[in-house]
Amino acid sequence: MTDTAASVHRTSNSHVQVLEVLEVIVETPSAVSIVLDVPDRLVARFRYLPGQFLTVQVPRGDGFVARCYSLSSSPHLDDQLIITVKRIEGGYASNWLCDNVKPGDRLTVLSPSGKFVPRSLHQDILLLGAGSGATPLLAIAKSALIGGSGAVYFYYANATADDTIFASELDDIMVEFPDRFTVEFNYDDRDGRPTGQDLASRLRPYRKFDAYLCGPEGFMEVARAGMTLAGMDSTHLHTEIYQSLAGDPFADIVIPEFEADADSATATVEVGGSTVEITWPREARLLDVLLSKGIDAPYSCREGACSACACTVRSGDVRMLKNDTLVDADLAAGLTLACQAVPVSDEVDIVFDQ
Repeated sequence: MTDTAASVHRTSNSHVQVLEVLEVIVETPSAVSIVLDVPDRLVARFRYLPGQFLTVQVPRGDGFVARCYSLSSSPHLDDQLIITVKRIEGGYASNWLCDNVKPGDRLTVLSPSGKFVPRSLHQDILLLGAGSGATPLLAIAKSALIGGSGAVYFYYANATADDTIFASELDDIMVEFPDRFTVEFNYDDRDGRPTGQDLASRLRPYRKFDAYLCGPEGFMEVARAGMTLAGMDSTHLHTEIYQSLAGDPFADIVIPEFEADADSATATVEVGGSTVEITWPREARLLDVLLSKGIDAPYSCREGACSACACTVRSGDVRMLKNDTLVDADLAAGLTLACQAVPVSDEVDIVFDQ
């Protein structure tokens, strides 16, 4: 008998919550930070790691669009959640949020997600950002400085000084941590656009640092070239990649109860501090099997585009039906997407790291 859906279904949408806007901070003429209140009953649901993001529901006509925005707040410092949004020319969601959101409004969001988080707060960290790419990097910097022990170097590129989000906050952090935190600002109108060779000369002293890169694709290409010229090991590089979500991650999710057969695999899964053993039918996606059993695994889009459900295969083999977000270094480290993973080997051991 092959894997088929039984008549009993389980509906789950506990990952969808509504939060009140406490404050809207104008960072630059084209960017705002939105401060969200997390009530006591949702504190556990909104625990997060530095560098993660929220998926936000933005009204549009009779419907809405879903967009991912990085948290600029740090779990080691900030009491509330803060997302930072920069206008994108022709972008509906970013412009709507910048123009319309005000204190007292309520935003529908998903639980924090993402794998763009520091492997350790006690390592020396290199941050490379441009424009609003500084948002998750600021969160990582604050957490590393407050909760860790390493040095942090932040290279931050913008068109002009007036376009620089978090400029005064970064200056304040440098004053507070003069021996551990260095920020180098690059302004196109003053310094010219950075090139790979320019970056290489600046990055060589930090080539042993763990590197985190976020920004427009053009900047990211230049930054990667500079890191290569500086002699940095590509395994030390972590990049944040966003994709627009095609489906509706806020909809009620109907998960079938799966029927196992003699060919089903067995999976040992560590998630949320607990370990469970499940029967995993060959054609069933791991996330669906976990949700069908009431196991609270992290997820967001369920379409292989956001990496919220990324997990590590410690032993055994799986294959992904789709992957739009994990890069070669992620795959080499054993990462897979639970929403797209089906078993290959008879036994698989998996851990959700976040």
